[in-house]
Amino acid sequence: MRNILVCPIAFNEHIKLKNAIERFLKSAARESVDYLVMDDGSTDETTPMIESFASEGVKTLKHPVRRGVGAAIRTAIHHAQQNGYATIVIMAGNDKDNPEEIPRLIDPILKQGYDFVQGSRYCTPQAGIGGDMPFYRKVATQMHPLLMSLITGTRVTDSTNGFRAFRLALVEDNQINIDQQWLDHYELEPYLLYKTITLGYKFCEVPVTKIYPPRKLGYTKMQPIIGWWSILKPLIYLGLGIRK
Repeated sequence: MRNILVCPIAFNEHIKLKNAIERFLKSAARESVDYLVMDDGSTDETTPMIESFASEGVKTLKHPVRRGVGAAIRTAIHHAQQNGYATIVIMAGNDKDNPEEIPRLIDPILKQGYDFVQGSRYCTPQAGIGGDMPFYRKVATQMHPLLMSLITGTRVTDSTNGFRAFRLALVEDNQINIDQQWLDHYELEPYLLYKTITLGYKFCEVPVTKIYPPRKLGYTKMQPIIGWWSILKPLIYLGLGIRK
């Protein structure tokens, strides 16, 4: 069995997720990693669509009801641990991430000993954004890393990008508790990044692209205000010592 698991997270994304799966199956990354779609309780045609790719080696897990992206990532992490994987790659299930860029995330871990590799749209000219990114998203995705950098004392250019890879040994640290209920939604991802940096693990960013789909397919399932608070909460709670 390969020791790297690539895991897109999806909820009711049968059109965009189908494109994402097909792009992965055509990519060079297919030859060196396992692929599992984490279905967070989809109620549309997403589940049977994923299952239609079983003969191609696409695996899946499903929550019986929607629990949140953080809870879905947690389930994927525990599955990877239980099945002997050393590294997990998390990516979007809405076809915004390029599977050809998976090696950019994996190589620093395998070849340079990094523990956590964050994909960034902003770190170099090689990175970038395609499609029509809403203005409010541009503001939010650049303000959050400024706060993360300020609080952690480490420069971060893209703390809200869900395209990232990390060693599973990271979450075995008893100072990192991913099973806290308050991390069920968008909180878990910035929580893990904050903990990685402040506990002194080896961290870097690599350039990746993010392609926004046509407006009619929807940009994101994150709700303004509620979603923004969800990604800001870990910085405030951890920075002030309210949570651990």
